[in-house]
Amino acid sequence: MATATPTGSKANGAIPEDVLELERRLSEYLSPEDVARVRRAYLIGADAHAGQKRKSGEPYITHPVAVATLLADLRLDAETIIAAILHDTLEDTQLDREQIVEEFGDVVVELVDGVTKLDSVRFRSRQEAAAESFRKMLLAMARDLRVILIKLADRLHNMRTLGAKESSSRRRIARETLEIYAPIAQRLGMNRIKAELQDLGFRALYPDRHRVISARIRSALGNRREVMSRIEAALEKRLSEEDIRAKVVSRVKAPYSIYMKMRREHKSFDDVMDVYGFRVVTDNVMRCYQALGAIHMLYKPVDKRFKDFIAIPKANGYQSLHTVLFGPFGAPIEIQIRTEEMDSVAERGVAAHWSYKAQSGPANSAQSRAREWLAGLAERQAVTDSSSEFIENVKVDLFPDEVYLFTPKGEIMSLPRNATAIDFAYAVHTDVGDHAVSARVNDKLVPLRTRLDSGQRVEIITAPSSMPRLDWLDVVVTGKARTAIRQFIKHLQHEDAVQFGHRMLDRALDARGASLDGIRPKTLERYLADNKLKRFEELLADIALGHRMPDQVAAQLVGKTGEARHAAGDASRDKILITGDERGVISFGNCCHPVPGDDIIGYLSAGKGIVVHRTECPNMVEFRKSPERCIGIDWDRKVHGDFKVELRIEVINRTGVLATVAAAIADAESNIENVEYIERDLTAATLLFMIEVKNRKHLADVMRGVRRAGVVNGVYRYPV
Repeated sequence: MATATPTGSKANGAIPEDVLELERRLSEYLSPEDVARVRRAYLIGADAHAGQKRKSGEPYITHPVAVATLLADLRLDAETIIAAILHDTLEDTQLDREQIVEEFGDVVVELVDGVTKLDSVRFRSRQEAAAESFRKMLLAMARDLRVILIKLADRLHNMRTLGAKESSSRRRIARETLEIYAPIAQRLGMNRIKAELQDLGFRALYPDRHRVISARIRSALGNRREVMSRIEAALEKRLSEEDIRAKVVSRVKAPYSIYMKMRREHKSFDDVMDVYGFRVVTDNVMRCYQALGAIHMLYKPVDKRFKDFIAIPKANGYQSLHTVLFGPFGAPIEIQIRTEEMDSVAERGVAAHWSYKAQSGPANSAQSRAREWLAGLAERQAVTDSSSEFIENVKVDLFPDEVYLFTPKGEIMSLPRNATAIDFAYAVHTDVGDHAVSARVNDKLVPLRTRLDSGQRVEIITAPSSMPRLDWLDVVVTGKARTAIRQFIKHLQHEDAVQFGHRMLDRALDARGASLDGIRPKTLERYLADNKLKRFEELLADIALGHRMPDQVAAQLVGKTGEARHAAGDASRDKILITGDERGVISFGNCCHPVPGDDIIGYLSAGKGIVVHRTECPNMVEFRKSPERCIGIDWDRKVHGDFKVELRIEVINRTGVLATVAAAIADAESNIENVEYIERDLTAATLLFMIEVKNRKHLADVMRGVRRAGVVNGVYRYPV
């Protein structure tokens, strides 16, 4: 194997100043041998990138050197620095994996590969390529946390030099930075990098808004400087009187955080800026609580605005005491109190006091929590087929705000804001989520859809027969819950599809005087091979989901000679019976809303499976033009669940009429999904109610109860 020997002018020429500066920083904490390895990586990287230029016109090698310098400021290990210098070589140069392994070992090449994009793979769209590339990086990051540190430094330097890009590219990269990379930096506790990524992304995406808000901040600070100095002096004096050694520094909100708060809370700039922020940094945890008491004696605390992130750290390892005080000048004062160690972790997160070990070993709280999060990501991706779906789940996990909850045993769990009891159940364990039926919150029974608040004690009640529901996806907010529910539903859908497809194929074969038992195994194997199907179950699922017509499959299996005994959809043939529990295979037409007891027919729709319609549905005239897609179905003797139906109700237009009709529907034990006025004048109105009923008899009971209301002129099923 050829050794990667640099041959360009840089091999023997003068070393550039940026590389010498990098080496000076590295020599502060790395051995001379490691610094020499970094020099070797630079020479190989410079040779590999020889002749390549950045959009700005600089030699390309200046970019990886700048990335390595950012990581040197975080005092990362030699392998990370070397990988940073070589991070674009596999993608953009002739240097290959074997050469990197021979020079620097397996660890470096895995780091480089984790950051490398998948440009050599063909995808259906640019979005899919980006999603798959990001998925690959996250999986590499789950194996080795240093991958994302290199990627964040790479993105930060690219954002600093974004001006050379075209306008459309700048906006795309800026949006990606704000939506993905800045939240990841925050999730890893790297607030300093997060803040700069947000500022650069905001400036590139909304330059005018950034300029205006920045100017307003400078103006506001000029007006507030004296007040801030007086508050700072008062805090320092109070702490000194209590013999508490601490450093007090003022905090200024960044333009992006102000902009987002204005949008999120619908506040004006003056409302957002009408807060004075200070940070108190002391030497140990006990001093933090002593400082809190001293400050509360100086200024009165605002009720319910105290948070103890020391006892209950955030998911990214952040620790601090937060309190809000009534200030001396009418404006609130926000105070953060933390130790020097906590301050370092708050700024640098997983990179603070870096000591890397692949599985365990010395780690700060941010590193430990990051590894837990990444391990969860790796588990989830294994059961998620779509890269885009996986990335969406990851985005959900990057919520900055959290609620802190207690298990019955007193363990603390953190979940994103707006998390439900379902999210909590899946956070405990996937099996708990899959079999959850209800929850106890602070000893009170509540539905699983209940949103949770910090400090609550949550217990999940399970039953072996219970299983996830598709509508849970509308309320859960965690990626873990979303992935687990989709996986469970997908498995059930496949089982139902196979069973349904079997019944449909049996029926189609019977119409041709044949049966599955009579099909020769070789004939079936040849059909599967010709249609690139691995298993017979795949064929059955395809039939049930409308991707293949059962009559056409039957015709090919028994040979194209001979006519079918009955026309497709003929009522004389045995009908398939449905119970309403068929998940993902059976759906009900929104055009006619069939309920048990109605005469029905099925229409095979590609990707949707069988869509059930009433036989008098206005669309059946069109559906019958494709008889091969019409499926004879009927209700089983036992039908489960509630079914949607629309009622057109004509009423006298008077005050309280809506409440009267709604009460009549509720008295008949029916739920109201939606209601709207479709016609209205001075004397009369027409309401359209979407309700849930169990069957045709239940529907008749509801309509009878509504007619008895004194304000109703007529009630009709809609469409008629």
